[in-house]
Amino acid sequence: MRRIFAAVAVLLAAIASAAALAQAYPAKPVKLVVPFPPGGNVDTIGRLMAQKLTDAFGQQVFVENRPGGAGIIGAEAVAKSPPDGYTIFVGTSGALSSAPALQPKLPYDPVKSFAPISVLTAAPVVVIVQGSIPVSSLKEFIEYAKARPGKLTYGSAGVGHFLHVAGEAFNVAAGVQLFHVPYKGVNQALVDMLAGRLDVMIDTIVIYAPHVQSGKLKALAVAQKKRLARMPELPTTAEAGLPGYEFASYFGMLAPAGTPGDIVRRLNAEVVKALGSPDVLDALSKMGVEPFPTTPEEYAKLIVEDGAKWRQIVQTAGIKIN
Repeated sequence: MRRIFAAVAVLLAAIASAAALAQAYPAKPVKLVVPFPPGGNVDTIGRLMAQKLTDAFGQQVFVENRPGGAGIIGAEAVAKSPPDGYTIFVGTSGALSSAPALQPKLPYDPVKSFAPISVLTAAPVVVIVQGSIPVSSLKEFIEYAKARPGKLTYGSAGVGHFLHVAGEAFNVAAGVQLFHVPYKGVNQALVDMLAGRLDVMIDTIVIYAPHVQSGKLKALAVAQKKRLARMPELPTTAEAGLPGYEFASYFGMLAPAGTPGDIVRRLNAEVVKALGSPDVLDALSKMGVEPFPTTPEEYAKLIVEDGAKWRQIVQTAGIKIN
């Protein structure tokens, strides 16, 4: 009986200690690791969140850029940090889904090495074609492509890049054979598309929107369940006749595995609140991404499901990094 009472006492003490830790958190500055250089969307979103968390906590949350390896270097740094809530990570689909699908020997496990906090944003891809292609809908484009197997081209920012996988997923879902052309960056692909040297881009809409509005390019459908707030006239892939094709890039916030649940939940509450603030919503809209707040459990499920989808596409398409 004494042993039982002793065990209960230890358990209650541990619970009280964890609760006290969460209430005191954060007692010192918090580091938010962004796995890309300053200036891009991931960095901008990270800095928005850092400022909002600083305001909420009354304690500095600062960004540390750890670029390299398409997000792998930053992910490894956080995965190996103490699980105390003082090092958190702006994770991307690249680090959590594509890299594991393409590189089986990573220095971290996307599921086991992190404690998900919340998804921050979702950036769905849009099927975009050059203006000279004689189609006005996704259904017409699929028929047009089926009649020209291997003759129409689509671009990406490199072999194994998010857009490469998105394009191969489209090939499978639509039953077409678009030919992949890898570029060093999407800006170069856009130049070729406007010049008529590239037929298709399956990418987030932001840099293409002005050219869609001018009529030089055509946006046919967005690959998610709901329409884009910035282009409400654009149908979803399901509405356009391709319900099996949904593809988006996610940015999210994670802590090292083993971070106390109370700290994860507090971070989640503040992140969700921040994503609903008018200034953040305005900034995200200008970047062409949409807020996508979740619970920690929903984000964990998304990482598992997204990883499985990427592995299947990579295997089916035979994508390999040399």
